[in-house]
Amino acid sequence: MQRLLRFSCLAWVSTCAWALGHLGTACAAEEAPAATAATAESAEPYSLHAQATSVTQRQGSFRSPYQGDNSLTPQRSQKETADITAYLGLRLWPGGALYVNPELDHGFGLSNTLGVAGFPSGEAYKVGKNKPYWKLPRLFVRQVVNLGGEASAVEAGPNALAGEVSQDSLTWTVGKFSVVDIFDANSYAHDARGDFLNWAVIDAGAFDYAADAWGFTQGASADWKTGDWSLRAGLFALSTVPNSTHIDSSFGQRSGVAELERRYQWSGKSGTARLLLYVNEGRMGRYDDAVALGAQQGTVPDTAQVRRHGRKSGMALNLEQELAPELGGFLRWSRSNGGQEAFEFTEINQSVSGGGALKGASWGQPGHTWGVAFAVNALSGPAIRYFGAGGIGILIGDGRLPHYGQEQIFETYYRVNLGKALSLTGDFQHIAHPAYNRDRGPVNISSLRLHAEI
Repeated sequence: MQRLLRFSCLAWVSTCAWALGHLGTACAAEEAPAATAATAESAEPYSLHAQATSVTQRQGSFRSPYQGDNSLTPQRSQKETADITAYLGLRLWPGGALYVNPELDHGFGLSNTLGVAGFPSGEAYKVGKNKPYWKLPRLFVRQVVNLGGEASAVEAGPNALAGEVSQDSLTWTVGKFSVVDIFDANSYAHDARGDFLNWAVIDAGAFDYAADAWGFTQGASADWKTGDWSLRAGLFALSTVPNSTHIDSSFGQRSGVAELERRYQWSGKSGTARLLLYVNEGRMGRYDDAVALGAQQGTVPDTAQVRRHGRKSGMALNLEQELAPELGGFLRWSRSNGGQEAFEFTEINQSVSGGGALKGASWGQPGHTWGVAFAVNALSGPAIRYFGAGGIGILIGDGRLPHYGQEQIFETYYRVNLGKALSLTGDFQHIAHPAYNRDRGPVNISSLRLHAEI
């Protein structure tokens, strides 16, 4: 049965890629001739865009009576990350396009991207190199099927060919990309290159989405939009082992995600509500099993020693609301099964975050944006026992946790647009109880981000 399920997952993803062209051609043929001609006239045949981002983060010293292998270094330190991405798009057939994103990366996050569950830089990966290196984070085919309703223009941009799309549509995406390219979007907190930086602010903290150590995976998603509603679902490959650089391309370890979205007007202001559910299935360790084995053997608990086939599930509620013409706010709440180890993202079993962004036109600076946010992260009881006994996780592990406390994060940024293609952002974060440890911290982190795009 297990082999049959793996084969079915693979066959489904492969068949989707083959069928997209036939589906798009068939649906295009059913459209009215005038609509088809208008769409063809406005459709962009290919595109080339690029971005470059540099983030420098400086961490102040803080109180630390002890530290472990995965602790944030208590001494003052500074780290830089940089990346350059090309966004290549090619229209394959009506409604269908191929996108390729080669990327050049360099650098590590603070303490080699360790020591805080809500890590302070979304531009820092769990792996890195001191010398520039190439990777291919995205390679996918996308098919948009128009289902009727008034047509609207699609603006040209990264991984978006200019054209038209109907009010009701079905969008398929198959290949390699990031799960959060499709799910858990938010207009005010979702882009580490343009708004907030902290992991627990730009994404739902307890959303343990499928990803390699760089944040990307293989899979397929479908997004059905009708009127003010959207329903999207996807199947994605987990890593071969938790937090690995290798993806299980056989889909023997996989993640299913579904999200319901409702767009609405409140007092004449636009808002969006999203409800997300996910289930991960693969070889994972239970915290209590690791603690029990460690006590029996007289060793530090290690979830790698007790991994077996299991499931981890979770949910997230994601709200965004326009409050005034230049002001908007957001709120996220997420929770996951706290008995199992974190598989891909970070050690957060429950999280709430919120904040907002104000455009500078309010004070005569239309090219400026000021954002403020908070996040509060928590561990489950089994996770507290595991880290208290000296366990190590994906991002955290101080060697002990005698005084647990919720991780509390405050972040504010100020972005200045220096023309259409360049922006400069100053960012400040205050993190209390890093890695849920009341004995260490608080820590202050200042950042300078330079972002260019064409």
